[in-house]
Amino acid sequence: MRVTGHRAQRTLAGTVKVEGVGIVTGSPVRVRLRPAPADTGVVFRRTDRPGAPLVPAHAAFVTDTRRRTTLGPAAGGVTLVEHLLAALSGLRIDNCEIDIDGPEPPGLDGSAAGYVAAVVGCGAVEQPARRAIWSATAPVVISAGGATIGLHPSPEPGLRVSYLLDYGNFGPIHRQVFTLDVRPDEFAREVAPCRTFVTEAEAQALRDQGIGRHLTPADLLVFGPNGPIGNRVRFADEPARHKVLDILGDLALCGADLAGHVVAYRSGHALNVQLSLRLAALAAASRRATGPAPAPAAAAA
Repeated sequence: MRVTGHRAQRTLAGTVKVEGVGIVTGSPVRVRLRPAPADTGVVFRRTDRPGAPLVPAHAAFVTDTRRRTTLGPAAGGVTLVEHLLAALSGLRIDNCEIDIDGPEPPGLDGSAAGYVAAVVGCGAVEQPARRAIWSATAPVVISAGGATIGLHPSPEPGLRVSYLLDYGNFGPIHRQVFTLDVRPDEFAREVAPCRTFVTEAEAQALRDQGIGRHLTPADLLVFGPNGPIGNRVRFADEPARHKVLDILGDLALCGADLAGHVVAYRSGHALNVQLSLRLAALAAASRRATGPAPAPAAAAA
């Protein structure tokens, strides 16, 4: 990994509130997104717990990746963070304190669109500190169980994410490929509105575990043998687009901007987070080897 550029860090222009019901618990929950000083990163604060414990949004604090990404301990952590983190990352909000009065952010419609609307309505400001943009000098690939995700070097600037969704020849969702060049406008338009999806069998298995029993097929995308049940897709390839949304939320946990081409095949939260951990470790090793980046030159008088 090496630094190939910098940009000004950004935070919110003010405080914004989002309320709703959690997808997992079905309980009302409220988040307040607040501006934070440069170099803070994104931090959750569980205001409903004694002492309001802090939970940094970093891959090192991930404790579970089954069906969603969970940060921190069971008693004071936050689960299903990927949609909110994707919204902040996609809009390039680097520093944000998130007050949350429950164990998960509002699920809204299963996408990141509500968070994007809230952040865009609030606005953002640049801060007097730089954020490094890291590129891979060689492919960094994580694979397991026939799935894979990797960051590959690219001659093009910026970050591109490609996802191949494949449930097999007889799966309930047809094979899909989607690629996003990650820029705020494109993220907000092409990926943020794409919702959580499950197959009919997966939905029943989750209900059997006590997860999402308050939801109906109209609340998210449930795919049966003949397509979505009681709902319509917003894009023909909405599931693949939502997978890109998940990847962006999980890769935000590496704590740095990335440049290159992320290519994923059947990857889920477990592999996404493993890639985040690997990239964070490689970046840290590079910083130790090269020392801190030099300060910007002072402008001539």
